[in-house]
Amino acid sequence: MDKSSPRPKSFRQDNNLCYFPKLCLYMLLLCSTLLLLSQIQSLQQSRNLVFKYITLATQDPGSISQKLRLRDSVTFLPLKDVRFANQPLDGHTWFMSSMNDTHEEGEVPHQHFPSESSKGRLLCLKGRDTHDGSWNYYALAWPQALPSNATLMKGLTFEQQLPNPRQMGALLSGRAEVQDGAWLNTLTEATFGQAPYIEGFKDIEDDSRPVCFEKAVVMRHNEAGMSMERRLQVYDHVRCKARVYCNVSLETRANQDIGMTLLMRTGARSFRNHTAVIGIFEKECNKVKGCRLMVAYSNNLTVCQQVKLMSLTDILISPHGAQLTNMFLMDRNSSVMEFFPKGWLKVAGVGQYVYHWLASWSGMRHQGAWRDPDGENCPYSFDNSRCMSFYKNGLIRHNETQFAEWARNVLNDVKTKKSEEEASKQGSAPIKTCDCS
Repeated sequence: MDKSSPRPKSFRQDNNLCYFPKLCLYMLLLCSTLLLLSQIQSLQQSRNLVFKYITLATQDPGSISQKLRLRDSVTFLPLKDVRFANQPLDGHTWFMSSMNDTHEEGEVPHQHFPSESSKGRLLCLKGRDTHDGSWNYYALAWPQALPSNATLMKGLTFEQQLPNPRQMGALLSGRAEVQDGAWLNTLTEATFGQAPYIEGFKDIEDDSRPVCFEKAVVMRHNEAGMSMERRLQVYDHVRCKARVYCNVSLETRANQDIGMTLLMRTGARSFRNHTAVIGIFEKECNKVKGCRLMVAYSNNLTVCQQVKLMSLTDILISPHGAQLTNMFLMDRNSSVMEFFPKGWLKVAGVGQYVYHWLASWSGMRHQGAWRDPDGENCPYSFDNSRCMSFYKNGLIRHNETQFAEWARNVLNDVKTKKSEEEASKQGSAPIKTCDCS
């Protein structure tokens, strides 16, 4: 910011701050993973789910030859079935395509092993190809007749009443993803009391050696199938747990105050003129009583600093990027304003709407997107994949007139909503609280 201009309230830099990944789809995967872990707990509590081995004659083979026949009957299939890669089907997908999900109304479709539907068999995986999921495999095997060189792992461990996943594996397009980060670990620890171990199968040197799990839960549709009511409950729970974990004060401000936060980026998809953009929103915020502008940079905040910042935010203003995943840490019905470089609308595909979807899932109000109309044109036709590389990391220019008008509209909307909420409380104390015990 220009030293001659007044500086809005900002979060100071910290040398021990975490780095926020730039890949927005990966961060959405992390967020979805956290929600699915919460859903595992819900499934256990709501149905008192108990894993039981099915009593079958085949589980207690009467002879060595019978056991060998059962072992030989294990058939490994590709985790990624290329026949259905672009044709998601009802009940199952290209991932483990031969398996059907259990789907209860309002809950996430899932599979668990062993179970009655698997006839008591365990889930086994083989292969660790990091480039093509069709070269990694899965199979079902009887507990007493596992493949001869298989490694038996504990998988997900459940306690009787409050199950906590001890091991977690993430597969993206059938490829093993063993990355873990402070953001996911912190929020998972806040939700479950401890961070899970991300299973990367590093101790298994032979890629052809199968790994079988004593107990496993598979969810392959992210949040699809979960009712809106259930999604909101899960996001509320994680948000509350994160605030308690980070010791964020729940009595922070009066209900009429409006927190407007500019969550900035540096480098790819950042504003070309940060000072000018800050000035525009600072000017409009100063016109509204109780509005305060906070400016922060996504790579300069620890996870708990992010939680605190979002708890004080009613209007989140930010370029398209992974930092927008933090929106669900705001109070419900908070507003989001999103910005894109030139070219994204035509070449980015449906992935550009991920934060619009996240806003809907978590109970936020996506107030639209501004797409930079100016800048260089891609030298190729828009149907050429090279155009996305050309536009992907572009800088975002500003338009003072349009930004100011958009800010006024959103501020007025938030102010009206807060006034209505205050009137409905009929003088009750303006305290922010949550009960996620």
